[in-house]
Amino acid sequence: MSDVDASHRLAVFLELRHMQSMSGVLSISTSPVVLPLIFSTSRRTIRMSSLETRKPALSFESMVLKPPSHPTYDLKGVIKLALSEDAGDRGDVTSMATVPEDMEVEAYFLAKENGVIAGVALAEMIFNEVDPSLKVEWSLKDGDSVHKGLQFGKVQGRAHNIVVAERVVLNFMQRMSGIATLTKAMADAAHPAFILETRKTAPGLRLVDKWAVLIGGGCNHRLGLFDMVLVKDNHISIAGGVTNAIKSVDLFLEQNNLQMGVEVEARTLEEVKEILEYTSQTRTSLTRIMLDNMVVPLPCGDVDVSMLKEAVELINGRYETEASGNVTLETVHKIGQTGVTYISSGALTHSVKALDISLKIDTELALRVGRRTNRA
Repeated sequence: MSDVDASHRLAVFLELRHMQSMSGVLSISTSPVVLPLIFSTSRRTIRMSSLETRKPALSFESMVLKPPSHPTYDLKGVIKLALSEDAGDRGDVTSMATVPEDMEVEAYFLAKENGVIAGVALAEMIFNEVDPSLKVEWSLKDGDSVHKGLQFGKVQGRAHNIVVAERVVLNFMQRMSGIATLTKAMADAAHPAFILETRKTAPGLRLVDKWAVLIGGGCNHRLGLFDMVLVKDNHISIAGGVTNAIKSVDLFLEQNNLQMGVEVEARTLEEVKEILEYTSQTRTSLTRIMLDNMVVPLPCGDVDVSMLKEAVELINGRYETEASGNVTLETVHKIGQTGVTYISSGALTHSVKALDISLKIDTELALRVGRRTNRA
């Protein structure tokens, strides 16, 4: 992709994000997490690495992409829940037994494979929740590429509290980075179409998963059941056909004085034609047509996109279009060349492979072991 194409795509993407933004405010609780941690006013410092990081360039306030707005989601509460399930009713008994209360250390983030980093801003929130005195510095920001063996950030402060936060931080960062890495690959291959995730997210982590998609260069589909009408196969079956379903949606939105995106699923070319015939004769709230499973797998491993392309041509720009079904990293480029506006993929979040990242105090030993196992 040329620099001009990339700049144009970014501009369009930002405009779409602006158009799709909601008035809801992300709920972030300010109450402290209750954990049986050990704090001390006296400190000892230990340094166990001579490696240098790049000059830090990011603070939490200057995060590149904030999480999607949601009217009820409590991100701070999710962080507290993750810390609480780890600490239980006793806290970190191993650290209590082995780590001196007053010891300070520096621990370094280390990438063990190539990918796109995500969760930097969230990691800062977690460290701050455990111990606001911890100092976190980064040489990369969310959305930057990392390569195997790269040291890209550090945290300094009480050793006990760093170890308490370690696994929760890495669990979020590894998952988010895995999603961002796959999203980046899919988004680049899908061009000029835009890549979307679905609601097939980890329960309780919807906003975090969708945040990672944004960081990877994708667009967000609806956040939940509340912010977009999406008429799918079961709704159509219950309504007695696609025309009846659209009529019901139009009536519901008018009666309740609601304005939001409306998408309807079409599984056949006949349904596409029925939708177009109805909407050509009636004022409707329809904004997008989902072309479901019109990408047909072939025995050779390729896909036939002729049905999808015909559907896009029938719609002829009257509505946004979204291709769904049989979307993989291998097929998404061919799908993107059919003229669809969006391509949605549940695999971005439901089948994600976490990116291998570690947080190490003794990075020299970690790198030596990593090289022995081909992970650094």
